[in-house]
Amino acid sequence: MELIAARPLADRAVTFELATRVGPEAAARVGAAQARLAAMLEVGELPGALELSRAFCSITLHYDPLRGRQADLVARVRAALEDTAPAAHADGRLWRLPCCYEGEDLDDLAARLELSREEIAVRHAETVHEVYAIGFLPGLPFMGELPEGFSVPRRTSPRTRVPQGSVAIANGLTVIYPFESPGGWHIVGRCPVPLFDAERAVPALLAAGDRVRFDPVARNEFDRIGAALDCGDIDPASFAEAAR
Repeated sequence: MELIAARPLADRAVTFELATRVGPEAAARVGAAQARLAAMLEVGELPGALELSRAFCSITLHYDPLRGRQADLVARVRAALEDTAPAAHADGRLWRLPCCYEGEDLDDLAARLELSREEIAVRHAETVHEVYAIGFLPGLPFMGELPEGFSVPRRTSPRTRVPQGSVAIANGLTVIYPFESPGGWHIVGRCPVPLFDAERAVPALLAAGDRVRFDPVARNEFDRIGAALDCGDIDPASFAEAAR
């Protein structure tokens, strides 16, 4: 694949731009590049490299400038990507996350989209959402794509408080808020599964490349699952169905 640009971040990192527009094609390119570079890092083919961080359209390589030269790393990455093809599909885990579709913005969205609240819930739940990136808040997944016709801009008046677990949409994407936070996305429901726990070996539950299906649940089932998760009767990892 073609490398669009390599942008130095001071003397300890370099960002490799792989796409110009957020979407499944960008995710396929970034996912393939991440897999290739991670394999190279593991066997020592990227001298001085420390870790990779993935975004919507790019990958950033962090390195120790005392052990590796930026120009050499850029050359190695460029050569590796030239014979790397975009991924045919997301290679992460498939998650089935419960969602109570009683969001505060469903009535407004129903009027905008000319659909009923129930139709919005059904179409959103039928969609497989790929995690494009983790960011904004620890463990928050940016996921796409939304069903055709669902693209709406952010709210004109952001909320100062969005409840933890809120499932929200805007700009063609879906997010789940891992903590209470200000936010300007349209809330369609809530998910009881905690997405971030600093005590876990891997704190973030989801990762870029994972896929998510939402299983609609009633409010009483949402409360039951949440209580079971809080007391440890359900392991958040148990909502992972499979790795593709």
